[in-house]
Amino acid sequence: MSLNEATAGVRPVSGRERSLAPDLARGLMLALIALANSVYYLYDRPYGIRQHVVETGALDRIVSVLDVTLVDARAYPMFAALFAYGVVQVFQRHRAAGVPERDARRVLRRRSRWLIMFGFVHALLLFPGDVLGLYGVLGFVLVGLTKVKDRTLLIAAGAWLLVVAVIQGAANMLPVTGDREFFHSFETQNAVEALTMRPFEWLMTPIGMVGVGAAALVGTWAARRGVLTDPARHRALLVRTAVIGLTTAVAGGLPIGLAVGHLWEPTGLATLWAISALHAVTGLAGGLGYAALIGLVANRVGDRQGPVVRAIAACGERSLSCYLFQSVIFVALLTPYTLGLGATLGSAEVALVALGTWLVSVLLADRLRRAGARGPAEVLLRRLTYRSRTMAR
Repeated sequence: MSLNEATAGVRPVSGRERSLAPDLARGLMLALIALANSVYYLYDRPYGIRQHVVETGALDRIVSVLDVTLVDARAYPMFAALFAYGVVQVFQRHRAAGVPERDARRVLRRRSRWLIMFGFVHALLLFPGDVLGLYGVLGFVLVGLTKVKDRTLLIAAGAWLLVVAVIQGAANMLPVTGDREFFHSFETQNAVEALTMRPFEWLMTPIGMVGVGAAALVGTWAARRGVLTDPARHRALLVRTAVIGLTTAVAGGLPIGLAVGHLWEPTGLATLWAISALHAVTGLAGGLGYAALIGLVANRVGDRQGPVVRAIAACGERSLSCYLFQSVIFVALLTPYTLGLGATLGSAEVALVALGTWLVSVLLADRLRRAGARGPAEVLLRRLTYRSRTMAR
């Protein structure tokens, strides 16, 4: 029996069949992703710690502190945990439909290969900090973890944080020269030259995102227990995770946030290594804390979903399309070879651009929901994964 025949009974989950919490989390997560990514487009001025531009205005400096403390290295761990959660859900849905385990694994591997290709095209044309390719690689790892014990997953996640601390601490203790150290394509005036630079920059991106590995392991553990699928049952766990996770993230991110905003100047490379490592490690706690908080919100909302909740959840259901949409808008507005606003906007202003872009994506996703349509990127990924037009509907 072919793979298409084995998976013929598996249909996309939509409408009332979907759990609110994961979609709501993905939708709100994209606001954080927009804030995290938009700052990379600022150029034509000196760069400081973590390659954030050196701001002089009070409001821009405050926004820089908030961005590093609450968003930077916190959004992508949340993204990774939700990605792993979704991978487990896909696997479980196939197994529940009677698909043999071998074929379910093959589906996930094929999906991962196409995610890597999506990531390459996204990085080549738009954003070298793309994470889809990394998550495609991560998908292969997650397929191999389907029989790994829960306790082993959590131990591995904790051990991986040691690796994160070492790598991130070392990567951010380079002397600050005022020049851009990575993602040079963002300040390149020639569009073709930027195109040739992006694939190489994309290959370096995993160094800055090593923390997503630990988040994905915890997300796998949470998916097996249905923590976000049934938030009412896991309310106590979600409360603890939200409180402890977000408190830890703020405490661990504030030192380097103050340094980026030039409200505190760390002295010595050892200090810079320590606060960089602390910031990266506590990013996992922040990402999980955000996911838990949104799970609690979804539990509180229940079936009383208003238009705002439905629209954000629609964005989460179409998160791949909305993620790519952000890059299209940022390139159109901010890069040197388009409108070039990245040379003039400050951190506060680009944050408004990011949130405005996210809001537009939410509105567009809600229109698709009302029309009963899936996101175009989701349709394409499903069609390529199953190699069948009927399966993409």
